[in-house]
Amino acid sequence: MTDTPTHCPYCALQCGMTLGGGPPPAAAARPGAGPPLRVTPRTDVPANQGGLCQKGWTSAEVLTVPDRLTTPLMRPRRGAPLEPCTWDRALDRIAAEARRLRDAHGPDAVAVFGGGGLTNEKAYQLGKFARIALGTSQIDYNGRFCMSSAAAAVGRAFGMDRGLPGPVTDLAAADAILLAGGNVAETMPPFMRHVTAMQQAGGAFIVVDPRRTATAKQADLHLQPTPGTDLALANGMLHLALTEGLVDEAYIAARTSGFEAVRTVVNSYWPDRVERITGVPVPHMREAVRLLARGQRSYILTARGAEQHARGVDMVTAFINLALALGLPGREGAGYGCVTGQGNGQGGREHGQKADQLPGYRRIDDPAARAHVAAVWGVDPQTLPGPGRSAYELLSALGTPGGPRLLLLFGSNPVVSAPRAAAVEERLDALEFLVAADFVLSETAARADVVLPTAQWAEESGTMTNLEGRVLRRRRAVAPPDGVRTDLEIIAELARRLDAPGVWSADPAEVFDELRAASAGGLADYSGITYERIEREGGVFWPCPSPGHPGTPRPFLDRFATPDGRARFTPVEHSGAVEDIDADYPVYLTTGRVLAQYQSGAQTRRVRPLTEAAPEAFVEMHPDLAERLGIDDGADVRVASRRGTATVRARLTDAIRHDTVFIPFHWAGRERANLLTNPALDPVSRMPEFKVCAVRLEPVAAPPADGVGGRDIGGVHAGGIGGVHAGGIGGVHAGGIDDGEIDESGAAREPSGASR
Repeated sequence: MTDTPTHCPYCALQCGMTLGGGPPPAAAARPGAGPPLRVTPRTDVPANQGGLCQKGWTSAEVLTVPDRLTTPLMRPRRGAPLEPCTWDRALDRIAAEARRLRDAHGPDAVAVFGGGGLTNEKAYQLGKFARIALGTSQIDYNGRFCMSSAAAAVGRAFGMDRGLPGPVTDLAAADAILLAGGNVAETMPPFMRHVTAMQQAGGAFIVVDPRRTATAKQADLHLQPTPGTDLALANGMLHLALTEGLVDEAYIAARTSGFEAVRTVVNSYWPDRVERITGVPVPHMREAVRLLARGQRSYILTARGAEQHARGVDMVTAFINLALALGLPGREGAGYGCVTGQGNGQGGREHGQKADQLPGYRRIDDPAARAHVAAVWGVDPQTLPGPGRSAYELLSALGTPGGPRLLLLFGSNPVVSAPRAAAVEERLDALEFLVAADFVLSETAARADVVLPTAQWAEESGTMTNLEGRVLRRRRAVAPPDGVRTDLEIIAELARRLDAPGVWSADPAEVFDELRAASAGGLADYSGITYERIEREGGVFWPCPSPGHPGTPRPFLDRFATPDGRARFTPVEHSGAVEDIDADYPVYLTTGRVLAQYQSGAQTRRVRPLTEAAPEAFVEMHPDLAERLGIDDGADVRVASRRGTATVRARLTDAIRHDTVFIPFHWAGRERANLLTNPALDPVSRMPEFKVCAVRLEPVAAPPADGVGGRDIGGVHAGGIGGVHAGGIGGVHAGGIDDGEIDESGAAREPSGASR
């Protein structure tokens, strides 16, 4: 077969790779292996420059997992097992149930939940389908759990939400980079190439994280705050910048507004007070500020650790205020940026999956925006619904009086990924009808009334927008298995059955052309981007409002996207976590990812090298805390919050604070970190407080007689249907000092300085 240049299916770095015929030699040597494609990293993609992580090297194996679905499944009645059926029967049933419930209870009785991994074309078509085929306002997506706080803060400050302020390659020439709440050495290892290049040229790397992660180990300075205190830390650093004369007063006067109100607020964040709040020593704060201010090419970046809070918008705003005071945004090779997580976390939120947005980053309550998009769709603007519920609010309303009674789910697994996951399970079970489009029977799909088998990343074409704002081509390398359809085909067939107005193409190129027209004139304007330009130029940065426009790799160089062209300071105050520790729950819990797994694990927990590297969840804790609680390394631990209990294995390390524990969130069953997490929502972004809650821990002496205290390791156990049950003890917790790079077999090369 012909080699196909494309991009990795996982994180927002969207590393370039080529897919060719035949399995890699190491995979061919493994009994039972045989991915149909050979993965080779591309050197012509600036984001990864020839590097791949373990997930990228093994990405082709996802296409041939043993429990892949190739025929629709349907329950003949509630409580009956899923049974194979034809596509026509499945689609007819879905359309009939949607009609019945809309007629009886109104259009908002039907809801749609999407995903941040869907292509731009699918995200766009899904938003269109919800609003004019179903007529519902009830649509949101799992990206609300990823980027929403940063998006709201950036929009408030700069007038437009773009993840990074320029190409990721600009980082290599920085004077300093501060990364708050990100572990990129494990979540996107090739990103570290750019950080390492900066350090080798004399730049400084500062990491803010309660854990000494693989990323923090590479830092020149590690600030280790109490979870939930990032806002106080940022305000304290701005206070120090003011007292030491490091703010850029000329820049503030020329390019910003609102600084005096911020100056007044941060005057009370004197260094000793901030040290008491955060636990970060004053000399470390002072050194961080001096490193950032020593040149004009510094970056302040945030990731989920600073954003997934009930005050996440304000936390990000505090770091933006610091960046503005130092004169960084709007300068080439400097600024504030957000390290986007999901593969299309940027593009997925630009074109209509969010409850409050229409394509092109248009507000759904803006009459002009409604008129423009309605004209492209060929409908009356008055027929478009208004804003709906945000992601967690939507999930919480399922099956309640006045809430949705039917849910269509595309590309998401909220049984594992949503906060207070046990309550989400209850709400899904309260629905009259649940539909899941997925490639396997995930923990959520296993609860569905109809499951539709969908094509995977290498089996379909489309575009993705990476963390830089660069629109890239994903190219089809192989045909999907017989019996499998693409999401665009599914949406088009359902729209036809529902007599939806307008055109419903299943051709990605045709859908992209319609997206271009719908986005024209919006903040995220794709109208000048074509498949041909992406092919020719290796990607195009939005906004790109015309075919002759060069694209915008570095927005804000001349002016910000606000009405007056100035960036806005916003004063913010520290208030701490919604749920603080107390006598009953005396330890902070924070959550995150590990190198060998991704998101809810529905893909990666089925890939043998990845389950061998990271077969089970664990709770990371300081040895002093473990000694006080009588917990041994490797022992089973029961971790309880006010919302639920998880059972995981203890991993002792001095790389975490004494008062904090960490659990990765990739696993299902009783290992789910999100059984514990707090669903308290940010008032602006509606982001849940994933990153801090109060827990207590106790050793598990032996499983209870009824077996309830058991632990699900690695695979899928929903409904007892299929799944991979990968055993083993322990797992590689590989760091990133050498990028966490991987050899062709998919095995991790242990980086120097990392520990197992």
